[in-house]
Amino acid sequence: MSHSLTEHDALIPPDLIGVTRSVTPKQFERLCRKYRDLRLELTSTGELIVMSGTGPETGRRNAILTYQLVDWTRKDGTGICFDSSTMFALPNEARRSPDGSWVKRDKWERLTKPERESFSPICPDFVVELRSKTDRVSQLRSKMEEYIANGAAMGWLIDPLTRRVHVYRPDEEVVILENPEVVSGDPLLPGFELRTAELW
Repeated sequence: MSHSLTEHDALIPPDLIGVTRSVTPKQFERLCRKYRDLRLELTSTGELIVMSGTGPETGRRNAILTYQLVDWTRKDGTGICFDSSTMFALPNEARRSPDGSWVKRDKWERLTKPERESFSPICPDFVVELRSKTDRVSQLRSKMEEYIANGAAMGWLIDPLTRRVHVYRPDEEVVILENPEVVSGDPLLPGFELRTAELW
């Protein structure tokens, strides 16, 4: 789940109240170092977002998703995949951590070592967001649109609650798959097929 921090939010440490809007990227990096136990994101307009802790069911689904992506990535060899703890600095100044992502190897290797070890200044080529019970679909859709607008070639919004997968691609209408058994990553991820049975 993600939501804007407010002064009434019990998750906010006292010294964070009042600094939740107009946060600069440098301030955000300092906050992330200071509050390592919080999952934070930053919107393109400088709004600080806190991510609530992952419940066991969402964590189980995310582990299954990550395992399948890692397994395919190792066999394919053309890119690098990342889990939900990875933060990317998007071109629009947002700082986002998709639930799963993949970057073409040549794109990743163009980054310097410091860029790889910090919030890498790239948008993944492929992103996945996995809806939890407390997530608002409208907010997740906005994030998917943001990823595509910033350079992602494909994105999946997986909604276990409705057994739907929303497929995003640049300059195309969103495709909604109803209760699919398999979701294909072709042609961007050739041969990758996400088996959804365990996600439902």
